[in-house]
Amino acid sequence: MSQPTWKTVCNERDLVINSGVVVWLDGAQVALFYLPGAQEQALYAIDNHDPESGANVIGRGLIGSIKGDLVVAAPIYKQHYRLHDGQCLEAPHQRLKVWPVRLQGGVVELDIG
Repeated sequence: MSQPTWKTVCNERDLVINSGVVVWLDGAQVALFYLPGAQEQALYAIDNHDPESGANVIGRGLIGSIKGDLVVAAPIYKQHYRLHDGQCLEAPHQRLKVWPVRLQGGVVELDIG
């Protein structure tokens, strides 16, 4: 297993509690969801590109829970993607990329390693 390579993508103050923001990472749009008090972790990083609609809209999706899994509902066709692994609940063959993410000293970092 390789060592993490952490890259700063924004400041903690840029995050919106219980909502998504989108950052640019080496040509990709990444949706960050900040959920303090969530059951597993407080911060999630998932691909912003919705494969069903072809639009970059995941960061605008609604956060919820289905059968104990934290999910984001894609805004256009409403598929639900698990935040921890990107798996689509309605279409198991679809999965969004996820990144390890952390808050470190007031900044948000993604593992790009």
